Amino acid sequence: MITTSQIENHAADSLFKMLDQEQKERIEPGKFLDQLAQTGVLADDPRIRELHNLLRLEAQGRDSQPLTQTEFNEILKQNALVKKSLSQDLVIPDFASFCRDISSMFTETLKNEKGKVADYIPQLARVNPDQFALSICTVDGQRYSLGDSGVNFCLQSSCKPINYCLALEELGEKKVHRHVGREPSGQSFNELTLNAQGIPHNPMINAGAMMACSLIDRENNIADRFDKVNKTWKALCGGKDVSFNNAVYLSERQTADRNFALAYFMREKNAFPEKTNLTETLEFYFQCCSIESCTYDLSVAAATLANAGTNPLTGDVIFQSSTVQNCLSLMLSCGMYDFSGEFAFKIGLPAKSGVSGALLLVIPNLMGISIWSPRLDPLGNSVRGVEFCERLVERFSFHQYDSLTGHSSKINPRRKQSEVKASKVMELIRAASYGDLDEIYRLEAEGVSPDTADYDGRTPLHLAACEGQIEVVQHLIDKQVQLTPKDRWGNTPLDDAARFGKQEIKTMLERAVKARRSGIKRTLPPVSKN
Repeated sequence: MITTSQIENHAADSLFKMLDQEQKERIEPGKFLDQLAQTGVLADDPRIRELHNLLRLEAQGRDSQPLTQTEFNEILKQNALVKKSLSQDLVIPDFASFCRDISSMFTETLKNEKGKVADYIPQLARVNPDQFALSICTVDGQRYSLGDSGVNFCLQSSCKPINYCLALEELGEKKVHRHVGREPSGQSFNELTLNAQGIPHNPMINAGAMMACSLIDRENNIADRFDKVNKTWKALCGGKDVSFNNAVYLSERQTADRNFALAYFMREKNAFPEKTNLTETLEFYFQCCSIESCTYDLSVAAATLANAGTNPLTGDVIFQSSTVQNCLSLMLSCGMYDFSGEFAFKIGLPAKSGVSGALLLVIPNLMGISIWSPRLDPLGNSVRGVEFCERLVERFSFHQYDSLTGHSSKINPRRKQSEVKASKVMELIRAASYGDLDEIYRLEAEGVSPDTADYDGRTPLHLAACEGQIEVVQHLIDKQVQLTPKDRWGNTPLDDAARFGKQEIKTMLERAVKARRSGIKRTLPPVSKN
C-alpha cells in the first residue's frame, strides 16, 4: 500500500527534476526564486521572507551553494506555499500565461489617449496624464504589475468602500444604514440631493461618504480617527505604509463649496448622528481622499476584499466576511458614479473609481486589480481603466454571470490547462454517445481531436458505436479517425457495435475498415436502413 509520505516524496522528486533540467542534481537558488516569481510569488512576499533570507545568507556565506534535493525537499515540507506554487496549485495555475494576456491588453489600452485629468482640484490638474499603472493580486497572493505601478497617487473616491467597511465593523449594518441608504442615486456623485428618507442614497457618493466618516470612531479626536483609517489601509496593503498628500488635502478644502453645501443640507434634514461636528467631519473626509498609495500595494487591498476580508499575503483578517459582502454589493451597484449601471451590465464586477484616475476592481474569490490612469471620461472614471476592464471580461470568464451562458470561448484561468483539455475530451465523448453533432462540431473547432480517448482508452467512435449513433459514426469515419482503436479491455468500436447489436453501425465500420485498408479514401455512403 502506497503511503501519503511516499506520494509526497514522489511529488517533491518530480518538482526537483523540473527545476534541475540539466540533471546536475543541484538547483541554483536564483533559478529557484525565479521559478517562484513566474508563478506570481514575489521576493517581497512576507510568506517566503524566511526562505528568501536563508537563500541569500547561503549565497553570501557559501558562495551561492546550490540546493541539494534533500535541502529542497525540506523547504517544501516547511513552506506549503512553495509547494503549491511549483505544483501549479494556486488559484491561477498557469500564471505566466495569464500575465502574458494581461500584458497584451495593457499595451493595447495604453494607446487610448482620450479624456482629460480632473481640473476642479488644482493639484490633480498638474498630474502627468500619460501615466498608466496596473497591478494584480490573487487571493493566493500571486502578483503582477505593469507600467507606473510604483508611483503614488491619491485615493480620492476609491477610499469610500473602506470607510464604509470601517463604519460597518464598528456599528453594524442596521445602525449604519439608519444614516445612509444603499440604492444608486441616478444622479451625479456630488448632486445636492437626498433620498426619500432624507439621508444620502449610498456610501459611494460624496454625501454618503461624508456620512460614513461621521460614523467612524466618533468618540475619538479627529487625529486618532484618521490614524485608524491610515492603519487600516496599511493592513490592507500587506503592511506597506500609505502616505498623505497635504497639498491635495489643502486643495480639496479650498474647493469644497459643493461638499459643504451637501453637509449643511444633510444637517438641515437631521441626517447626521447627534453631536456631529460638521467641520471636523468634512476635514476627516478630505483627509481620507488625500491618502496616497500605488497600484502595486493597492492591488493587495483589492485582493483582501476579493478574499472576504483576509489579507492574502499576511493572513490577517481585516474585515468580517459579512462586511465585505455588503461593501461589494454596493460597489457593484454604485461604485462607478453615473456609469455604475452600465459597468455592472458590461463588466459585472464590483469596482470603485476616483477622480485621480484610480480604479479598484474586485473579482470575488479570485483577485483584486488596481488601475491608475489620470485621464477621465465625462462621468469621472478613468478612460483607460474602464477600457481595460472591458477587455478583461471579453477575454476571461470573469463577469459574474458568465456561468449562465453555457459554452463560451472565454478563457477560465482558474483551471489548469490539463484539466481544461481533459474536460473537453469528456465533453466530446459524451456528445458522441448522445448523438449531438452540433456539440461535436463546436469542440472540433476548438481543436479537440476526434481521435481523443478517455482514461479507459474509449474514443468518441467507441461510444457512438455502442449507443447506435449512426450520424456521428458516419461523421467520424469522414473525419478519417482511427477505426480500430482498442480500449483497455481490448475492444474496438466494431467489437462494441457487434456486442450491443448495432448491426447498421457494424456494417458501416466493416466497410470503412475494408475501404481504408484498400486505400479508398472517399466518403462512404450511409448504410440503408432497409
